[in-house]
Amino acid sequence: MNSRSRLQKTLTHQAPDRIPVDFGGTGVTGVHVKVVEGLRNHFGLEWKPVTVIEPYQMLGEIDEELIDLMGIDVVGLYGKKNLFGIENDRWKECKTWWGQVVLLPGDFNTLPDSKGDLYVYPEGDQSVEPSAVMPAGSWFFNAIIRQQPIREDSLDPEDNLEEFGHLSEEDLDWFDLECERLEKTGRGIIASFGGTGLGDIALVPGLQLKHPEGIRDIKEWYMSTLMRQDYVHAVFDKQTDIAVGNMKKIHDRIGNRLDVVFTCGTDFGTQSTQFCSSEIFHSLYLPYYKKVNDWIHKNTTWKTFKHSCGAVVPFMESFIEAGFDILNPVQINALDMKPEFLKKEFGDRLVFWGGGVDTQQVLPFRTPHEVKKHVIDNCRVFGENGGFVFNAVHNIQANVPIENVVAMLEGLKEVG
Repeated sequence: MNSRSRLQKTLTHQAPDRIPVDFGGTGVTGVHVKVVEGLRNHFGLEWKPVTVIEPYQMLGEIDEELIDLMGIDVVGLYGKKNLFGIENDRWKECKTWWGQVVLLPGDFNTLPDSKGDLYVYPEGDQSVEPSAVMPAGSWFFNAIIRQQPIREDSLDPEDNLEEFGHLSEEDLDWFDLECERLEKTGRGIIASFGGTGLGDIALVPGLQLKHPEGIRDIKEWYMSTLMRQDYVHAVFDKQTDIAVGNMKKIHDRIGNRLDVVFTCGTDFGTQSTQFCSSEIFHSLYLPYYKKVNDWIHKNTTWKTFKHSCGAVVPFMESFIEAGFDILNPVQINALDMKPEFLKKEFGDRLVFWGGGVDTQQVLPFRTPHEVKKHVIDNCRVFGENGGFVFNAVHNIQANVPIENVVAMLEGLKEVG
């Protein structure tokens, strides 16, 4: 059984020969560049600068050498541009404050200030205000809120749709060629096409926009889901129309050569509660999720991937009703998110993609022995009868000890 058939069997809730593994397939299942380099050193691979495939979170590329050593079964199909609107080409070497040499896109332009904070610019254009900052001593970038004054009488939903355009032939060519390249690996393919993240708070500030208009302040956006629901409905309605049109173009070009689509990364849970009520989810989000998911399921064989951190048990039935096939990151240390409960109640209807290791309390701070046991225990629960893709609870962060990451991989290998 090769990697792709292993993933496909898992996605249909059948038991594969072993649990499939994803690290690096998406922007929420990745590994920080510092840890990627640490793993390369651990396995005795020749040194080379790690490519930053997602600079907002400083996620590193896991190349073929490391993929084989880590037992990874999934590869990611990304767009031409990163979250800052910068094309992923003409790679250049850059040295981080922690001394690591990495590869960043040629137009990824940064400027430090007197405190050592590092600023990055939309489309690399330093003639406009920066859209994100890496504070001195930090390991990734934070969005800079560039909210223009809000005038209630002139709010226009089109202003929050600037980043959601129709795909060009050039975009389609890119996806086609990338899909062809990834197919040759024999691994499962998860695609991040973009455009379907409804109110994803990481995207609301418009990191790639030089002059973002509309509602771009995170606090204002959350308030708008209560106070400006007509506005949010108008944004979501047009956004999903554009998204479905783009999905049709993509499918016409590449067909069913991929397995999973990262459909939405909007978080609905905190550590112990939710960002909105179930009623608001049903009225404001579910109809638009359902529109996208229904089109995908009617016209393709793709499975749909929903990312939401936090305590989301109150939304699980709604996620299923909305047509999502997969839940990530499966935050097992949040309220009521126990592996045994999740698997028993929802494991026949949702694939759990994540939840393999707690990245808040276990992976960074416990002993390697404790990490390994934790991984084995979680895999035995989630992996029963398929329906589980191993990944950590969100991205592996920079300060995680390499010996703990190795222990995680050893535990995964032991459980099979």
